[in-house]
Amino acid sequence: MNRKLIRTTLAEVKGKARELPPPRERSNGSQRSSGGGSGEGSREAHRPVQHSAPVAVRKRIPPPMETNAELFYYKKQIDSHTPMIIVLLDGEEIEGTIEWYDRGALKVNRKDAPNLLLLKRNIKYMFKADERVEEVAS
Repeated sequence: MNRKLIRTTLAEVKGKARELPPPRERSNGSQRSSGGGSGEGSREAHRPVQHSAPVAVRKRIPPPMETNAELFYYKKQIDSHTPMIIVLLDGEEIEGTIEWYDRGALKVNRKDAPNLLLLKRNIKYMFKADERVEEVAS
């Protein structure tokens, strides 16, 4: 069995490029102008279509579930022994310093009262005690 190696020539490749059908019009209602005073549209329609390599689209990475900002805040307040006001969901305010924390709780040391272990789910918000704004009686 005799097999020939078939090699295409540059002329054959160019000839196949000319045989490609002209690009189709977009289906969104906009039409290309094929007329015009200079005849640009008619030349543009007969140009061979140049196919480029597919562009790799990077998939967006979702933001992390944990930013660790809360942990850094607790660590800073623990290290500096900052007096904190912790407001619970029922409106009760607890003043003290944070001794330690974990995923679900804070241990608060208080001066004139027993220390407390507060569940984070019961905390509405907290702030530094020196940032408290006193109400002015009018």
